[in-house]
Amino acid sequence: MRTLADLAAQQGIRPQTFLNRAAHKQTGHPAPISSEGSRTLLFDGEQVDAYLAGRPVPPLRSEDDDQDHDDEDLLDRREAAAALSVVPDSWRVYKRAPLLAEHVTVVGGVEHWPRRIVHRYRDERPGLAASPGRPTGSGDLVPRDQLLPRTAPLLDADPAVTATTVVDMFGVTRSTAQNALTRLRADRIADLITTRRELTPEVAAVALGYPAGQARRATVRAEAVLRARQIAPYLADMAAAVHRAGWTTTEAAPAIQHPTDDDVVAVLTLDGPAAPTVALVWDERHGWRTATSRRHPLTRGAAVPPEGDGIRYLATGITPPPRALIAALSN
Repeated sequence: MRTLADLAAQQGIRPQTFLNRAAHKQTGHPAPISSEGSRTLLFDGEQVDAYLAGRPVPPLRSEDDDQDHDDEDLLDRREAAAALSVVPDSWRVYKRAPLLAEHVTVVGGVEHWPRRIVHRYRDERPGLAASPGRPTGSGDLVPRDQLLPRTAPLLDADPAVTATTVVDMFGVTRSTAQNALTRLRADRIADLITTRRELTPEVAAVALGYPAGQARRATVRAEAVLRARQIAPYLADMAAAVHRAGWTTTEAAPAIQHPTDDDVVAVLTLDGPAAPTVALVWDERHGWRTATSRRHPLTRGAAVPPEGDGIRYLATGITPPPRALIAALSN
């Protein structure tokens, strides 16, 4: 393969002169063999030599030609991504696979991979090899509890990784992929601020390499994560007090959740035989309340439920002392 600079050198002229003359666009000149949209144009050397010698330009080999030669054809990232039925942006993650990294070839400053290697990776990769793409409306192929640990290495490798890449890699819905990336970025922003208190979430996101368009939700959630970490000792003390009252069988601290990116909520399940209610919910906006269901203690969208029907707001203020909450539940 030859670049525009190679073509200029072959004709004994400077590259800028070659471009000014648009010599590669002359009638009969071989078309580029690089994929559509490529920044670097590449040309087949055999075709260029024939054109300059005034001979008929031979056709390019196709997949219907000799398979041995076809398998050695070099694919750029767009062509390789197409072979895997994924978007080109995803290739920057796929190409880190050992098999692909071992066989990368740089031609004209552009990375390429032999077709046979791309096909081999496609056929051997786990998970989605047998069924590239996702039918509309199908369920997530990776369990929710496994998505974060599987997505984290992608974010390690590329801070700008997109939801599209996660969808292609794991067969989840786009909203699920976006939520996973938001959670991971928010946690890492919060981690950085914990060690560098002078940073704002926005500055921390930039320091971590997160593009502004992908970090807006994450910066909001990071603030909530930081507030959750600050309130965690109080919630642990409350869990201990409830356990001492005999209303829980363990002293485990309540699970902290973010039903919306800018809210902090905790759920404490009461499984003791004498418990006065099935669960307690703490919301940073409204304090403590009782719940009517152990399985679904939070209302949809974190909306504040009406009083009555087994729901009571307890004690006073957002962070009443444990004894006040115990007294309110005992009445």
